Amino acid sequence: MASAKIILRRKKNKDGTFPLALRLTKDRQTTYIYLGKNIQEKEWDGTSHRVKSNHPNSKRLNNFLLKRLAQANDLLLELEVQQPDFTLQQLKDRIANKKNIDTFFGQVDIYLETLQTAEQWNRLTAEQPAFNHFRRFLKSRDILFHDISVQLLERFKAYLKGGLKVSERTAVNYLILIRTIYNRAIKAGVAKQAYYPFGKDKFRIKRPESQKIGLDKEEVTALEQLDIDPTTYEYEARNRWLFSFYFAGMRASDVLLLRWDDIQNDRLYYVMQKNDKPLSLKIPEKALRILEQYQPLRGQGNGLVFPELHNVADFDDKIAVQKKIKYRIQRINKALKRIATRMELTKPLTMHIARHTFATISGDRIPVQKLQQLYRHSSIQTTIGYQKAFMYKSVDDALDAVLDWD
Repeated sequence: MASAKIILRRKKNKDGTFPLALRLTKDRQTTYIYLGKNIQEKEWDGTSHRVKSNHPNSKRLNNFLLKRLAQANDLLLELEVQQPDFTLQQLKDRIANKKNIDTFFGQVDIYLETLQTAEQWNRLTAEQPAFNHFRRFLKSRDILFHDISVQLLERFKAYLKGGLKVSERTAVNYLILIRTIYNRAIKAGVAKQAYYPFGKDKFRIKRPESQKIGLDKEEVTALEQLDIDPTTYEYEARNRWLFSFYFAGMRASDVLLLRWDDIQNDRLYYVMQKNDKPLSLKIPEKALRILEQYQPLRGQGNGLVFPELHNVADFDDKIAVQKKIKYRIQRINKALKRIATRMELTKPLTMHIARHTFATISGDRIPVQKLQQLYRHSSIQTTIGYQKAFMYKSVDDALDAVLDWD
């Protein structure tokens, strides 16, 4: 049972007055919210919990106290109905108009602030839409964690796929983010494991398996040898793609942020933007030939090798830099699409496909431990999971063993 009461605290202020406070009690525990009002001890009626008429503003002050007490009782009743196991701190935060960290979107705000503080702008912009869609689905209202049920999640998934026409993979990614917030709330002590709607015999999230297709060796050779006018952006786009491929599918953002200072003694030293992991690789001869084309630009554009970001004025403005990178990658991919049309490729050709292409061609040729180093994966299981999508030889051999009886 919880209760709220207006009281006069017995700790005297320096001017001889005493502070008025709202006393909150639950399960024999007590906390206080100071109301910013101070009176003389003789001006307080401890029996009726009111300011006596000998105070010059007693009527106005009592109206203020009654209003604050009514607000507290309303919130107390709301919590007892919606969240019977609420804590005294949660009640205090609600009454004091602090951020409702015990609600789903209260935890979302904390999560997004964490990403912003860590300057993880790509994740911030990619994940924000998931929470926006969930908020619209809930008609802009907040929700307590124990109200996120299996049925609600099923309806939200149907809303995503039926109403918004998002893909299965996108819907799954959005649901994974909701689960992430729920797990964080449990760790923070603001959600209960007993209400957890995910897992076996509850709402299960299964990532759809996707077909990851890269170019084969012959297609890469054809791309290398394709006659492209060096004054066109298609020529520049091919250089970015090939450079990425020559370095085990270096991420497009890392290619565009590469600096001449990262190149020492025919080796490349750089830190991956995605996970801040350092990498050092010998520069292949084919990559050296690409770098030679940009030697005349050395010393320009903040020391960047490739010119896409030469006009960026402030690299400390992470949001502006990430937006510029995103725009430049889109431009490169459009040029690559035109090249794919010329080559009559039936496979997509984008900067990300350079990574898939390296995985396709490496196949069974490179030990998985070496691939883990090249990809900079934290866990070898991540490498195994990624690479298995491109390793067909053992399966193909098994099929031939059954069908080849001639």
